Parts: sequence; C-alpha cells; structure tokens
Amino acid sequence: MRVAFVMAPEGVEQVELTAPWEAVVEAGGKPELISTKSGRVQAFHHLDKADTFPVDRTVTESNAEDYVGLVLPGGLANPDALRMDKSAVAFVRQFFDIARPVAAICHAPWTLVEADVVRGRTLTSWPSLQTDIRNAGGTWVDEQVEVCRAAPATLITSRKPADLKAFCSAFIPEFGN
Repeated sequence: MRVAFVMAPEGVEQVELTAPWEAVVEAGGKPELISTKSGRVQAFHHLDKADTFPVDRTVTESNAEDYVGLVLPGGLANPDALRMDKSAVAFVRQFFDIARPVAAICHAPWTLVEADVVRGRTLTSWPSLQTDIRNAGGTWVDEQVEVCRAAPATLITSRKPADLKAFCSAFIPEFGN
C-alpha cells in the first residue's frame, strides 16, 4: 500500500503530516513524501518553524497510478503554494481521474478547489474555506470528518488537527480497499 503525501516545500502543518504518515505505517503501508521541489520540506507548528522532512520524489517524477491513495496535509501556506503549481494540481487531479481515494485536512481543500474536483461533492475543511468550496460547486459541512463517495473517487476530509484521529480512522480503510 503505497500512499502519496503531497506538499509544498514549506508551510505544511507538521502534525497534519506526521499523524496520517504514522497511521499509514501502522496499517502496513508505505508513505512517500512528494513535493514540488527535491530536497526537504519545512514543516510548521502553526506559524513557527518545526522539523524538516526529506522529499522522496517530486510531483513531476510521480504518477498517481503508482499509489493506492493521496493524503493532502494542510497548514495555511502549504496548500496555497500547491494550488499555484500546475504540476502539483495536475498530479492531484490524476487521483480523481483514475478513481483513487484522496484524504485532505484543514486548508488542503484549496488545492482540490484549484484542481476543480469539488463540484458535486460534500466536504469539510478549516471554516475559512467554506465560501471557496461553495463557489467551486461543493457542499461544505462542519463535521469532524466527511467521507464523500461521489464518483469518480472517494474524498475524505477533516477540519483541523483536533480531528486527526477521526481523519486517519476514516481514510485508512478507504485506502485499503
């Protein structure tokens, strides 16, 4: 079970990377960190720098068909940078094109909005994204976790770090199917 974790070189909320990563490992999977640049990504604890993590490959070196699913960690700056990178947006869209599950937390749905994959779907996020999601044709709900099985791919979303336990419990079974 190879799982892609996509993030920008800077700005990912560390716990939104590490908790899902550990959940994948505990489920017997192999997480891979994919970014828009090689090297390391700089994680944050809200607005303060935290640890760095090594990039396994870039989005241009990656293909969605090589993974059972995609995790998009949040953080304020991370998805904002990703949605400005055409290769990252295209890579995210590939998962929907081939019907592979995608899990996104907090601000990560900004990248989904840019990929034009929220239309007709129900999802949750950090509350400040609700207008963006609605404007992109999605339905926003204020829930700890939302699993939307609308075609073509299952989408699992959560609002914030406090929802991580429910988030991980929801996406792991979807990735194992």
